[in-house]
Amino acid sequence: MIWFLLLLAAVVVFSYVYLRGEDLSYLDAPQPPKPVGEASAQHREVVASLREFSSAAKSASRKDRIRTLRDLMDAMSDDREFVSEFRQVDLGGIRGEWVLAPGVDARRRVLYIHGGAWIAGSPKSHRAITNRLSVDLNAAVFSLDYRLMPEYRRMAGIFDCQNAYRWILDNGPDGKEALDFLLVGGDSAGGSLTLVTLAWARDQGLRAADAAIAFSPSTDVTMSSPSLFANIPTDPMLGPAFGSLSKVPKLVLWWSTWITSRMRPSDPLVSPLRGDLAGLPPILVLVSEQEMLFDDAYRYVTKAQAAGSPVELQSWPYMVHVWPIFNPELPEAEEAFANIVEFVDSASGDMVGDIAA
Repeated sequence: MIWFLLLLAAVVVFSYVYLRGEDLSYLDAPQPPKPVGEASAQHREVVASLREFSSAAKSASRKDRIRTLRDLMDAMSDDREFVSEFRQVDLGGIRGEWVLAPGVDARRRVLYIHGGAWIAGSPKSHRAITNRLSVDLNAAVFSLDYRLMPEYRRMAGIFDCQNAYRWILDNGPDGKEALDFLLVGGDSAGGSLTLVTLAWARDQGLRAADAAIAFSPSTDVTMSSPSLFANIPTDPMLGPAFGSLSKVPKLVLWWSTWITSRMRPSDPLVSPLRGDLAGLPPILVLVSEQEMLFDDAYRYVTKAQAAGSPVELQSWPYMVHVWPIFNPELPEAEEAFANIVEFVDSASGDMVGDIAA
């Protein structure tokens, strides 16, 4: 019996010290004030559509669930009209698409990394964002088609982001060409990969991005931030999909992450919050106060600012996870993109403006 208790104690200590790492509760936000007013009518329509999306995903068999989720996400771009040209790229280690609004300056570039919980999403599913970034920032956007789990290990997608970052420094939509401006952006899981890639580029001594944006990023897969559980009832997108995880002991979640990704949850390559956040480029983080990942964003920005990095948080009441993807129908998405343009103008010293209606 004594040996069993000693073994159990060792497992618990190992889990907290090695798998979870430092207790970061000192970075937690005070409780956000109760929102004033209400979300737009268009936002309520988006929430209703998300319920249908969630129901369709859950109705698929366990065997087909990932494929169904991927198909549903890709279908988000169907029946939409975009002004941009979508030019496919497959160079072996570099796959994705160039998103080119009319008349863009090819020396102004964006590397965009889509979300989808590391198992879904694609350049097609996120065209509403990449088209808008190309238009608003007068930039050629490369939307990366990185390798997904479970077909590939988590590290494969990370390598793809690193390779794409090196590549875009010297390559535009028409081949080899130096750049004048680089923005790196991503949402949710892609927001995590964005923050990981920025830190990696700094450590490699590569040319830094001029600016970066992260929509509702995951920053800590130890799942230790309070809003991951407190905001389950108020998150219409992530709540139905991941709310059941609140019933699973954290030790089980840590071990599961370690086994499935072959990386400890506290590794900065999967939890950018837990890395060195000094010396980063200007980063704008947008997050909803009602979503599960609110504290992931708040903790990251708080720690980065304390390390001296020019990182800014914009939090919005009521919004669904990654609400800017619902443009132009959401007025709140329109406001978010206006803020992005203002942020990029400030970070780069250029006035980019719009190049298309």
